[in-house]
Amino acid sequence: MSEQAGQTQLPSTRLSRLGRWVSWGLLLIAATAAILPLYWMTTGSLKLQSDAMKTPPEWFPENPTVANYEKLFGGQEGGAWSGKRPASRWLVNSLLVAVSISVSAVFTSALAGYALGKLSFPGRRIAFWLVVATMMLPRQVSLIPLYLMVVGLDWMDSYPGLIAPFLCYPFGIFLVRQFMLQVPDELLAAARIDGAGPWRIFWHIVLPMSRPALGAVAIFSFMGAWNEYLWQLIVTNRPGMYTLPVGVSKLVTTLSQFDLGLAMAGATVAFLPMLAVFVLFQRYFVQGVSVGALKG
Repeated sequence: MSEQAGQTQLPSTRLSRLGRWVSWGLLLIAATAAILPLYWMTTGSLKLQSDAMKTPPEWFPENPTVANYEKLFGGQEGGAWSGKRPASRWLVNSLLVAVSISVSAVFTSALAGYALGKLSFPGRRIAFWLVVATMMLPRQVSLIPLYLMVVGLDWMDSYPGLIAPFLCYPFGIFLVRQFMLQVPDELLAAARIDGAGPWRIFWHIVLPMSRPALGAVAIFSFMGAWNEYLWQLIVTNRPGMYTLPVGVSKLVTTLSQFDLGLAMAGATVAFLPMLAVFVLFQRYFVQGVSVGALKG
C-alpha cells in the first residue's frame, strides 16, 4: 500500500517542479520584456548618433559618452536656464508641476474621500457617482472647455494654467473613499465619545490610517502629471515654460535631423523621477492599488 502511495506521489512531485520551472520561465520572459526597453533607452543615451544608428545595433556602447546629456543641458544662446533650449528649466518646471499636482491630489482626495465615505449628508451618493462619471469621460472632451477657461483667466504660459485643471483627482477620490469604507465606524464613534471633533478625528485617526491609499494616490497623480503631454503642449508657447516632455519633443523635432541619442537622453532624464517616486512609495503602493476591490 505504501509503495503505491509513493509511486503516485512521485509523478505529482515532478509535475509540481515542472510547474514551478514553467512559472519561473514565464516570469523571466515577462521581466526581460519589461526591462529591455529601459536598458535600450539608457544605453542609447550613452551613444553618439553614428553609433545609435548602426546596423546591426550595439547591445552595449562600445564608446560610451555623456555628450548627449551635455547637449541636452548645455543650453543654446543663453544657457541651460534661459536660452533657446533651457533643459534645466524644463526639468524644474516638470518637477514643480508634478509635485504641486500630487500634493493637491492627495489633500483633496483625502478630504473628499473621507466626506463621501464616512460623513452623512444629503446627496452624498449622487456626489459619489458624479465623481465616478468624470472618470468615464474621455480626456479629449474636456480639452476645449478647459482651454477656453484658461484663456479667459489669462493663464496661458503660466504655472496656474499647467496646474489648476488637475488640482482634483477623481480616481484618487474614488480610491480613498473605498478605503474609508473599511475604517470601523465604532472607532470613530469612540473618538466622538472622547470629545474629538470632526477635524481632530480626520487628522489624528483617519489620515494616519489612510497612508496606503494616499501613497497610491501620490504615485498615480505624480506619474500622470509628469507624463502629461497634450495639455502642456496646448497651454505653453514660450521655451521657458515648457515641461521636460514638451521641451525634449520640441528639441528633437526642430534639429536638422532626428538625434536618437539626444531623444534617449531626454527620455532617461524623464524616467528617473518616476522611478524615485515609486521606490519611495512602494511600501504603500501594493496595499493601495487593491483598495477599490475590497468593498464598495
